[in-house]
Amino acid sequence: MASIALSPPLLLASALLLILSTLTTAAPPGLILTLVNNCNYTVWPAIQPNVGHPVLARGGFVLHTLTHLSIPVPDRHWSGRVWARTGCAYSSHHLTCATGDCGGRLECNGAGGATPATLAQFSFHHGPNDFSTYGVSFVDGFNVPMTVTPHEGKGVCPVVGCRKNLLTACPPPLQVRSPPGHGPVVACKSGCEAFGTDELCCRNHYNSPHTCKPSAYSEFFKHECPATFTYAHDSPSLMHECSSPREVKIIFCH
Repeated sequence: MASIALSPPLLLASALLLILSTLTTAAPPGLILTLVNNCNYTVWPAIQPNVGHPVLARGGFVLHTLTHLSIPVPDRHWSGRVWARTGCAYSSHHLTCATGDCGGRLECNGAGGATPATLAQFSFHHGPNDFSTYGVSFVDGFNVPMTVTPHEGKGVCPVVGCRKNLLTACPPPLQVRSPPGHGPVVACKSGCEAFGTDELCCRNHYNSPHTCKPSAYSEFFKHECPATFTYAHDSPSLMHECSSPREVKIIFCH
């Protein structure tokens, strides 16, 4: 069969088609962490990596009501925590927050936050099947409802967390008010933070699964939101092996 010579414009078109074909068959983008603010108020999310892992999104930003932000996760093992800061305002170039404050900064850059605050905890890209492990914890108290929702994962990928606003039901000894004393309840302490005993904090003699037990205060959280961690050695039936999700959503006020 005789060959057909292509004109320069047709050669250019063929080259472009080849490039587009290569792009469309390339590996899809990696795991995305999306933070969604469904609250009727602004929150200031904060992200703290565990030791040895990079800071994502400079560790903090503002998220107005009914908006979201998607953040690429490193394609290697990454672990850390996310929480929401609330009641924040700028003063003398510092961002001061009623809950979850990380030293008066918008971008926490790896710093932790003040308790009490609801925490989402993660470990991505680990194990033999690219597992993502996640949970919502009230071990450091509560400030906003929060759920974690994986998308397009394989295996056991439950939605976990708490959709209830526990501030209205928070027991008086655990209440945090802003302004202190007479303002509205903005957070609910853990029993450990409220009373500081070894038993409630699971310290010293109580620092083991055998001696660290639920208390009336952790049971308050557990009763309202069973799919959460409520004290240091809590082991709720949340164990999961979610392999290779495309996206993991943290939803505030789900």
